[in-house]
Amino acid sequence: MIGIKERRIKKGMTQQQLADDCGITLRTIQRIENGEVKPSLHSLNTISKVLEADLSSLSQNLPPKPYEFNVNFKINDMNQFLTDLKILVKSHWKVIVLIVLAFWLASSYTDIKAGIMDGWNGK
Repeated sequence: MIGIKERRIKKGMTQQQLADDCGITLRTIQRIENGEVKPSLHSLNTISKVLEADLSSLSQNLPPKPYEFNVNFKINDMNQFLTDLKILVKSHWKVIVLIVLAFWLASSYTDIKAGIMDGWNGK
C-alpha cells in the first residue's frame, strides 16, 4: 500500500497543490507526510478524495500519533520565579487577600444568604 506522499507524487501534485485542493495548510500537509502528526478523519477524508484514493488504504500507512511532552526546568529559572513570587506577595498581599475573599464570598453566597435568613427568622 502506498502512502499519501507517494500517491501525491504519482498524481504529479506538489504539496502546495494538495494543500490548496484540500483546504489544508501547506505546513499541515508537510507534517502529515513526514509523520509528525496523524491527520484528523475529516482531513484524511478530504485528502483521499483529492488523491482519488481509498480512505482505508491511506489510513493504514499512517504512523501512530505521536504523544510526547517535555518538562524542562532550569533551577535558575525556578529560583527566579520563586523570588519574583515572594516579591509580588510581599508588595501586594492586601490585594491578594481581597481577591481571595471576594471569590470565597461569591462562591458561598447561597450558603451565607441561607444562614442570614435562618438567623433573621429565628431558626
